[in-house]
Amino acid sequence: MHTHSGYNLYTHITTKWIFDLQEKDVHWCTADIGWITGHSYIVSGPLSNGTTTVMYEGAPRSSNPGCFWDIIEKYGVTIFYTAPTAIRTFIKMGEHLPQTRNLSSLRLLGTVGEPINPEAWMWYYKVIGGDRCPIVDTWWQTETGGIMITPLPGAISTKPGSATRPFPGILADVVDLEGNSVKDNEGAYLVIRYPWPGMMRTIYGDPERFRRNYWEYIPPKDEQYVYFAGDGARRDEEGYFWIMGRVDDVINVSGHRLGTMEVESALVSHPAVVKAAVVSKLDELKGEDIVAFITLESKYISSEELSQELKQHVVKEIGAIARPGEIRFTDTLPKTRSGKIMRRLLKSIVTGQEISGDTSTLEDRSVLEKLRETKVSNL
Repeated sequence: MHTHSGYNLYTHITTKWIFDLQEKDVHWCTADIGWITGHSYIVSGPLSNGTTTVMYEGAPRSSNPGCFWDIIEKYGVTIFYTAPTAIRTFIKMGEHLPQTRNLSSLRLLGTVGEPINPEAWMWYYKVIGGDRCPIVDTWWQTETGGIMITPLPGAISTKPGSATRPFPGILADVVDLEGNSVKDNEGAYLVIRYPWPGMMRTIYGDPERFRRNYWEYIPPKDEQYVYFAGDGARRDEEGYFWIMGRVDDVINVSGHRLGTMEVESALVSHPAVVKAAVVSKLDELKGEDIVAFITLESKYISSEELSQELKQHVVKEIGAIARPGEIRFTDTLPKTRSGKIMRRLLKSIVTGQEISGDTSTLEDRSVLEKLRETKVSNL
């Protein structure tokens, strides 16, 4: 639950400052209108600022793979805000699609939904932004109502893969389970130390869950509570935040805790890989083993040789402990309409369990059956 005034104030000011709104801007956030990103950055934020906003239902498909670039060209879109998953889809479709459209109206790019790997960030900057458009890599949640950690264009230097610094007024920190701030570049738990206008006020019908999950997971110190985001992060020596993904997206291999995001980033750094999603399955020897779902660049063909090459690439990037036990090649992954990969469905597939829980936000249900038939490499 949010409050009208706090939510609207926060979406208004974050849209105005983060997207550097100008009088003649045409703002396009590609999220689903029914998702929080659509609420905040298709409707509330842009319209409260009097900004022209584009709303489009659909996604690039094989029948019209260049539809996003057609819209930018046709309507003179100046601000383009999309998800890393979508960007990796654009990479797979090929540079020729945006390069045959006029994207010169663009002046600012944004990403939302999940951490973006540096390779996708650079492609976005060079191919879509023409080496001239700043990128605002934003971190926030349904619960926060609006963007919490982000660069301000022209004011904060960016680093590919980092959401940079907290929005003005947001006091973020990285702490251990006792609530103590950790050292620079030490991964731990992302928290917010002070209230903000767009914050959730409770969970409808379940106030105890609200207290337990968000305010008591990290115990209060001196009666000072912190908001626990459920994400892991690290802060570098310059105070930049690097989001490491959900803390429950952790795989325990032989006693070593690995974040799914770091394994996925290692895989995507290989030139053959466009998308990667990593889950775990039980292993009698290791405790858990890593299963990776891989979507390849169009010029690559799945093979046992490539599978071995990718596994060795992860070893080189992270270490032998992170070597995937299985690699499954697939053309598509189960995503919400806002572009987030639904990893819990992938985990159900690799463990042979029935799909359970809410799947109403799944973009394409036929993906699940296709994934059950994916090629498996266990070598």
